[in-house]
Amino acid sequence: MGSEFLLLGAGLLAGAMNALAGGGSFVTLPALIAAGVPSVAANASSTVALYPGGLASAFVYRQGLTQVCGVPIRPMLAVTLIGGLAGSLLLLWTPSSTFDIILPWLLLTATLALAFGPRLAPWLQRHAQIGPGPILVLQFALGVYGGYFGGAVGLMMMAAWSLLAGVDLKQLNPPRTLMVSAANTVAVVCFAIAGAVRWPQALMVALGALAGGYLGAHVGRRLDPRAVRAATIALSVAMTAVFFVRAARG
Repeated sequence: MGSEFLLLGAGLLAGAMNALAGGGSFVTLPALIAAGVPSVAANASSTVALYPGGLASAFVYRQGLTQVCGVPIRPMLAVTLIGGLAGSLLLLWTPSSTFDIILPWLLLTATLALAFGPRLAPWLQRHAQIGPGPILVLQFALGVYGGYFGGAVGLMMMAAWSLLAGVDLKQLNPPRTLMVSAANTVAVVCFAIAGAVRWPQALMVALGALAGGYLGAHVGRRLDPRAVRAATIALSVAMTAVFFVRAARG
């Protein structure tokens, strides 16, 4: 019974985090692994579990959808879907032992991008003029990352877009929730067909994430984006450290 409460609580917190700034899988992935799910299956199950909460957040944010870095939503959505398919297939071909080694570095990449992205943004915007083509290539890569890892892809998108667009996190929340849901849509289908999802555990996380995602999206409209970002970075650093220790212990 304890694991059920753990997974339900992790889903609730993760759903709220995803609605605010992303990074919910920093909670659900270790919770699923703690419940005895192997890492690749835990990552697939986490993606499936957080999917309904992401859709709920996207629904709440639907009125705020706008261009991303000057590129219309539709082409951004298309390349995200294609990238998500490629990434999810890549994950299914990755052994759990290999993924255990890669996982801390993926978490570290996401954490660094979120932490230092805003500082690099002014410099990049002064010295680089990036057109729609490179932005779509970048978004494809983010889609691959999302389909492969699922975890922290929202953070990666926010960090990359803030570098290029120079807007605060709250303005990027509507397109972020849509793009993350797009990458996760194809990933969920692939993982389900491949039998990579632990459905009982995923269902418990999903119940919490659905409520957390809907409530978090409403709360996110009122919170100071600096506080949201600081709290997300703090949790990201802690979880990254935990997974490096876990990988070192084998």
